Amino acid sequence: RQILSARDGRPLRLDIRGDDRLNIAHPNVLLEAAATSFQVHFQMPAERLVRAYNASCLVSAPMVALAANSPYLFQCALWDETRIPLFEQAVDTSPLTGDAPRRVTFGEAWLEDGLLECFEDNLSRFPPLLPQLFDEPPEHLHHLRLHNGTIWRWNRPLVAVDDEGAVTLRLEHRVLPAGPTVIDMLANAACYVGLAQALSSLYQPPESRLPFVDARTNFYEAARRGLDAEFRWLDGRVIGCRSLLLDTLLPLADDGLSALGVSAAVRRRYLDVVRARVAGGQTGARWQRAYIHEHGRNFADLLAAYCAHQREGMPVHEWPV
Repeated sequence: RQILSARDGRPLRLDIRGDDRLNIAHPNVLLEAAATSFQVHFQMPAERLVRAYNASCLVSAPMVALAANSPYLFQCALWDETRIPLFEQAVDTSPLTGDAPRRVTFGEAWLEDGLLECFEDNLSRFPPLLPQLFDEPPEHLHHLRLHNGTIWRWNRPLVAVDDEGAVTLRLEHRVLPAGPTVIDMLANAACYVGLAQALSSLYQPPESRLPFVDARTNFYEAARRGLDAEFRWLDGRVIGCRSLLLDTLLPLADDGLSALGVSAAVRRRYLDVVRARVAGGQTGARWQRAYIHEHGRNFADLLAAYCAHQREGMPVHEWPV
C-alpha cells in the first residue's frame, strides 16, 4: 500500500530491454517475487565495516557476472541477470513528478569515515515508507532498523540489537542470485567472502583508485552482459571480466579465505568451481540461453531440464545443453 501510495496510485511498471523488450504494468508488488536472491551476511567489527562495504561494492560487478542466472522473464530474452532491473523497478516508489531516489539502489558514494554516513543518507534522501512509532528505548534502534529495512542497497549495512542490548554489525551482500545449484551458491559465497576479506585488508584501499560512478557502471554492465562485460578497473584501465577474475580476483579470494582460516582443500573445492565456470564461460544464464538456442523457445522443457540437472547436483559449468 505504501509503495503504491508513494506512486500516487499508479501501477508498477517493468521496462527492461535486452534482445527483447519487456514492458508491462502490474497493480501491486507481486513482480518482486521473481527476484529470488542468495544474500550473504558478513559480520565484523565496526572499524572494518567501512572498508568491507567499499570492497563489496567494488566486486559487485564481477560477482554478478560470474553468478548470472536470469536471462529470461516472461519468455523475453533480457539481461544475463535480469533480477537486477526487475527488483529495482518492482518496488519503485518514484512519483509521477519529481526525481525521488530509487529504494533499490547501488548507492551514491564510497563510505569514508563510518556507517553513520549510510544512515544519514537514509534519513536525508528517503522518506519513511512504513511510519511507525515504537515504545522501546531509542538505544534499541527500532526506527533506524525499520527504515533501513525499506531501503534495499545491493550492499547494505545492517545493525542488530540482541536481548541483552549488545549491538552487532553485518554487511549484507545482495547481488547474488539463487541457484543454479547448492554447490554453485556456496562457491559464489566463498568467492565473495574471500574477496571482501582480501580487498578490505590491503594497505592501500583499492576504492581510492576507482571513482564510485565507475563501480556502479560496472555493476549494470555485468548484469547486462555477464562474463562478456568489460570493466573500467583500478587506475582507469579497461579489462575484460573473465581476465580480471581468472588473473586477479580469484587469487585474491584464495588469499582472503586463507586469512580467515579456511583450509586449502575447502578453498580449492569451491574456488575451482568458480574458476571452471569462468574459464568455460557457462553460467546459469549462459546455459539457459544455449538451451533455448539449441531446442527452441520451449520454456517448459527448459525448466524441466534445469530441474533435472539441479537434482543431479553437478555445478552448472558441467551441465550439457
